[in-house]
Amino acid sequence: MAGGARGARGGARGRGPLAPGPAGPGARPPGRGRARRGPAAGGAPRGPGRAPRGGGAAGAAGAGAGAGAGAGAGAGAGAAGRGLPLPELGTGTWAWGNRLVWGYDAGGADDAALRETFRACAAGGAGFFDTGDSYGTGALEGQSERLLGRFLRELPEAEQREVVLATKLAAYPTRLTRGSMVAALEASLARMGRERTELAQLHWSTAMYAPWQERPMWDGLGDMVEGGLADAVGVSNYGPRQLRRAHAHLAARGVPLATCQVQFSLLSDTRLQRETKEACDELGVALVAYSPLALGALSGAYSGAGAAAPKGALRRLLVPYLVNGQRPLLAALEAVARERGKTVAQVAINWCLCQGSPGAPVVPLVGARTPRQARDNLGAAGWRLSAAEVAELEAAARKGTARMTQNAFQSQ
Repeated sequence: MAGGARGARGGARGRGPLAPGPAGPGARPPGRGRARRGPAAGGAPRGPGRAPRGGGAAGAAGAGAGAGAGAGAGAGAGAAGRGLPLPELGTGTWAWGNRLVWGYDAGGADDAALRETFRACAAGGAGFFDTGDSYGTGALEGQSERLLGRFLRELPEAEQREVVLATKLAAYPTRLTRGSMVAALEASLARMGRERTELAQLHWSTAMYAPWQERPMWDGLGDMVEGGLADAVGVSNYGPRQLRRAHAHLAARGVPLATCQVQFSLLSDTRLQRETKEACDELGVALVAYSPLALGALSGAYSGAGAAAPKGALRRLLVPYLVNGQRPLLAALEAVARERGKTVAQVAINWCLCQGSPGAPVVPLVGARTPRQARDNLGAAGWRLSAAEVAELEAAARKGTARMTQNAFQSQ
């Protein structure tokens, strides 16, 4: 494996951009053709795979995400890019295998509920699933990837073609070379039972504590695309400065940077998020907003009288703090939800959608652990808050005293 890159694998497939237009709760993206692949060189196939796009380098996600605040119902259908079409909403799977924060129960009722959740999201238009090789706790590390791969294989082949799987690769101190990053993706693909993934991402930047580790990791991203292991690449927890550096480094070898994930919600709307959004717009990178419901604090599930305590030790501490410190915002969310005939969670997610604009999408990555949560999330798509409603919610958030804790690995 010269330089960590694997030789490009045969075949080709075309998947055009998503068509513009309303994407209601029950809508799904148009079909996307895919060539079925034969065995990888030197061995048997590892499961459902994807053939590389022409030229080997996937394009950045781009136009079509919706017209931003004030666009009204029927805003755009999603983030349609030259190489990575994304639906309007994504599904986050951090909770799928995590006991400490989310109280996951391996092999029991949780897995059955997650299977149905996966199917509801895939069928409803939120078939962009984001995971990570570190998702899961202790012996369950990588459990989220295993579950996603299993659930994908259970779908009929035609429905598998509608799903986009993205994984994030942890910047562990042992991953010092480009080859180690490629090997990390190969391990993720083995857990998912796939030959290739639509999107591979760096989970965080090491700029604050090991800046010399960054370039080999970026080189590894380029090798993944050129070697046929990933259709596109992205970063996570990157601020505007490091985002521009990563983008320029990859662009020098002809590999576009497709996405950048940051924590973004009404409780995580700082200057850093805004400057990162500006950099994404400038570079043609789709911004993926994780934790749009602030660990569930903005879902409405924990703000009413007699509400059940959230699962997971960490959330039992953090969610009540956020709820009690943001009563003005929760009241404003409830008022807009009543007026709109929506739920509190749908309004909070829609606020994220409204931060995007044509050609500069924001794709909320919303966690779901039950089919009911999945269906509720899907109701956030296909419409937009007015500019006045967006301003009202932001003003209410400023009145509150609680804010989301920022990710310790978020770079500048």
